[in-house]
Amino acid sequence: MMTTKSRTYDMVMIALLTAITYVATRFIHIPVPTSVTTGGLMHLGNIVIVVSAIVFGKKKAAVSAAFGMALFNLTSPFVIWAPFTFVIRGMQGYAIGHISHMKDNGSNTFFNIAAVTAGGVIQIAGYYLAEVAIYGNWITPLLSIPGDMAQIAAAFAGLPLAMLLKRAVKV
Repeated sequence: MMTTKSRTYDMVMIALLTAITYVATRFIHIPVPTSVTTGGLMHLGNIVIVVSAIVFGKKKAAVSAAFGMALFNLTSPFVIWAPFTFVIRGMQGYAIGHISHMKDNGSNTFFNIAAVTAGGVIQIAGYYLAEVAIYGNWITPLLSIPGDMAQIAAAFAGLPLAMLLKRAVKV
């Protein structure tokens, strides 16, 4: 049975994680121009998703990733991406949280690596399909895959931080 105290805690944590995701994406990024779009970004929001999922689980990660990154899109030149980002990043956060908690509640290194890898597959496939929908062809979006792969590689930097916080934070 969920108490008012635990619902309040969950709401506050989701709001906090959403804000951190937004700030890490909006203000801590490097523009990466591509020939397909007005440009992509390398940002720390990916690391926040990994940490949120491993430390706090799939539901908090899914909601905070979806809202935090879609809010970034809505407050940037990338508005058209907001609905796609909402779905893709929500699925990514959920998958990372779900897989990382399949054994040892987010403390198993193998499952955490598998989780970030699966989240990366969701990110690449999701944004590829979003670009197909936006640009209307299947070839041009292939040019964005290396940038997405670089973001995923950077997301792996969140694993040590997540493992450290997992030991410190009892959720």
